[in-house]
Formats: sequence, C-alpha cells, structure tokens
Amino acid sequence: MPDAPADVTVALDGAEGCIANARNEASRFLTRAQSEHGLPVSARTLDLAQLVVSELVTNALKYAPGPVLLQLGIADSALEIAVWDTDPVLPVARAADAGRVGQHGLEIVLAVVQGFEARREPVGKRITARIALFDDPLSALGP
Repeated sequence: MPDAPADVTVALDGAEGCIANARNEASRFLTRAQSEHGLPVSARTLDLAQLVVSELVTNALKYAPGPVLLQLGIADSALEIAVWDTDPVLPVARAADAGRVGQHGLEIVLAVVQGFEARREPVGKRITARIALFDDPLSALGP
C-alpha cells in the first residue's frame, strides 16, 4: 500500500461556517491521499467521511464549551477521524425512536463506521471513528 499523507489537525472555534470547513478539510485530505499518495478512496468513503465529520464536530460544538480539534489520518487502509473537545462526558447512543426530533447523530455515525472509540483524555474526551478507504465488495454480501 502506498504511503499515507501526514495527519492533519484543525482547530475549530465554533464560528459560522466551521462545520462546513471541517467537512471540506476531510474532502481535501482524502483527495490528496488519492491524488498525491495513490491511495484508493471510494466515493462512498468520501461521502461518509463528510457525514461523520459533520456529526461529530456538530456534537462537540453543541455540548462542549471551548475549542474543538479535528484530526484526520490514515492507518491500516482506513480513514481515522478524531474529534477532541473539553467535555469529559462520553456520548451514549440513544435507543432508536422515529418520533424523536434531533439527537440522532451518534446513531448515524455508529451505523456507517467500521470502528468507534470514545475515551476520556486528561482534559475532555476524544471520539475516534474509522471508515474503510475503499469498498470491499465481499463485505456487502454478508456472511
């Protein structure tokens, strides 16, 4: 497998447009991984990365005071999206409820990623999600 691009870390302050900027940063990172490093990145991965970044950054900005850090990296043929914020409370996915308005972000993230970790840091917490860079046609067939 070709070399991966260097990790990228972006500080977000909650200013207008910062969630869109975070999505765009994920898109640029994956586009560079593909064009400059020859890594296979599916269109599905690009779409899911933007969705996951949007949901995780939105939650961090909504529930934690202070700055948010977005880190993007590639390890073991997967995009790793990490979001750090100042609130030490770990998120919990709520039970599915079609009548509930909002608060479905973590449910959505968990449904589309291949790996998820939430852990406390010395200050705040870090949420990490992993998305495969390319689609595995055999995985769609099931067991």
